[in-house]
Amino acid sequence: MHISPYEQGNIFNTDPKRDRKLLLHKKQIRKLYSKLQDKGLTLIPTKVYFSGKNLKVEIALAKGKKSFDKRESIAKRDAERQMHRKEY
Repeated sequence: MHISPYEQGNIFNTDPKRDRKLLLHKKQIRKLYSKLQDKGLTLIPTKVYFSGKNLKVEIALAKGKKSFDKRESIAKRDAERQMHRKEY
């Protein structure tokens, strides 16, 4: 994850693209890893926030859309756009 350095910081600013630790128990990491490998799921960051000096990231497992779902959501979005154009 890219975290921009603090502008008023000094020489102690860290590399913005450095690897960061995932603070979970080994059993939790294995469980997430196995689900990512077996079922084709993806880890998605849902919330990023500071807690004191630490940056916390809330993650979720998500499954991608199927092609027919994508076409359906694109059609809905286009219909919404057309309705908003007609109102003005």
